[in-house]
Amino acid sequence: MPELPEVETTIKGLRPKVLKRTFVDVWTDSPKIIKKPAGFKDFKKKLKRKKINRIWRRGKNIIFDLSCGLSLLVHQKMTGHLLVGSWKLQDKKWVPLYKGPLGDPANRFVHLMFWLTGDTMVALSDMRKFAKVELWGTRDLLNSESFKKLGPELLENNFTFERFKEVLQGKRGKIKQVLMNQEIIAGIGNIYSDEALFTARIHPLKDVSSFNGRELTALYKAIREVLKKGIKLGGESFADYRNTKGEKGNYDDERRVYRREGEGCFNCKGVVKRIKVSGRSAHFCPSCQKL
Repeated sequence: MPELPEVETTIKGLRPKVLKRTFVDVWTDSPKIIKKPAGFKDFKKKLKRKKINRIWRRGKNIIFDLSCGLSLLVHQKMTGHLLVGSWKLQDKKWVPLYKGPLGDPANRFVHLMFWLTGDTMVALSDMRKFAKVELWGTRDLLNSESFKKLGPELLENNFTFERFKEVLQGKRGKIKQVLMNQEIIAGIGNIYSDEALFTARIHPLKDVSSFNGRELTALYKAIREVLKKGIKLGGESFADYRNTKGEKGNYDDERRVYRREGEGCFNCKGVVKRIKVSGRSAHFCPSCQKL
């Protein structure tokens, strides 16, 4: 699933291409992707002629603030990613007009297409069709229960170490699970929780209530370090994620433990292991990350 660095990379790719453009039309062969409003016809009617004034991120959500007090929310979920380019519909499949990264097989699952002014097209490719698209009143979105429940943003300037300690104070549970709880901290998932815990030398099963000051400091620094590196390198494309040009991110070469089960540790002679934490995989080095 695209996490904070992948979502941030997508937004950076969208801004120069679509800001200040207006929605002209929209197509889908999978209306269930549109969660709000109910009914694709209503969604299409309300979206047309709306101008994109701002694009920003909250957690793993991409938000397009539009004219007339509306906001378009896109959550890419497991295999979704937004692309900008030119396509033609051929034998019920969207085919890129030009050779290049949009022709990557991972980009062929186009189930939602937007047309914007300036002959701009934005596609949602999503192999598993789990992505979520919603059209909200902006004020309603900001005041919605789901938005209010989201935890703080890790990379904001006001998310200091003191704030980090406050967020974790009184919490209990395995740190891997806590880091992936979007109501505690927004934007982290499987990839960057594994990488941050390895960087901080903390075992994924360690209970957050038992952390000392040194461990908290190390984890705070590690989380910000791996997320910033993830953004700088354009995200992780081990699986399906691609940027708006259809290209892979470069974080894959930086992975230290994520999906490296059975491989050697970069820091010692240990071997990376994989365990399950509340139904999710956790990768770590038992020698570097002792419980």
